[in-house]
Amino acid sequence: MHSTEGRAGRATRFDLMLAYGQWQGSGRHRHLPRGAAAAAEICARYAPRVDVPLSDATGDDFDVIAWPALFEQFRAAHELLRRHAPERVLTAGGDCAVDIAVIGYLAQRHPGLTVVWIDAHYDANTPETSPSGSLHGMPVSAIMGYAPGPMRELLPAPISADRFFYYGVRVGDEGDLEFQRQHGLALLDEARVSGRKLHIHFDLDVLDPDEFPHLAFREPGGPSVADAVSLVERLAATNDVVGLTITEFAPDSDVAAANGGMVIARLCDAALKGTERARGSGGGA
Repeated sequence: MHSTEGRAGRATRFDLMLAYGQWQGSGRHRHLPRGAAAAAEICARYAPRVDVPLSDATGDDFDVIAWPALFEQFRAAHELLRRHAPERVLTAGGDCAVDIAVIGYLAQRHPGLTVVWIDAHYDANTPETSPSGSLHGMPVSAIMGYAPGPMRELLPAPISADRFFYYGVRVGDEGDLEFQRQHGLALLDEARVSGRKLHIHFDLDVLDPDEFPHLAFREPGGPSVADAVSLVERLAATNDVVGLTITEFAPDSDVAAANGGMVIARLCDAALKGTERARGSGGGA
């Protein structure tokens, strides 16, 4: 496993940082642009930065709110990833739906890719079952082959249920829960996830909102920051983490962005520390 140098000169397992500031997929997007910009500034310390252009297209389609803008941004991300062809991708979102393009790319690049979805929400609605029409509630079903409309044609390598694990989920509606039941989507058992090519989706709303309040959707009962950081480090120590996506950062001021940004840096550092542990012990992928 190789390492490259980020722009700050530190060793990193990522060779591209995708700044994917999409906000249109969220039902509460007021502070997401500020959060996405702050997250991108932090994540750019760890790998060379590439930006997905934001779209100003309007309208809805395929039972998805803001579909033209979302699909335009998806296609731009898809093309950027294809052109740069990174082995390992660090992504700063935006709403949760940014990971549809990233996971789609990584699943083709790394056959057998496993996904750990760290999130308070199941995110498993389809356009037909979603009560809101917001795409950030659909990425799990999308990466498993149920993406809306023409997006599906650009996702030829769906993730199978035996290569997908939730961590921290505690909020879901009827459509989410039915998809989870039908497909047998499991909670993370760390003993089962080792030695894999791994993508980690980290939605910051998984965290305890009393400790991390910089969220559009604050769901009680989440893990502490320390526990979540430790989880990322352990996963990186026992697997080859080829993707880490951090989403749904919604600080309401520049001060909040700076404070919350320190947690994002801790998550990125945890991926690096886990890699170093694996190298030191001769383990990992």
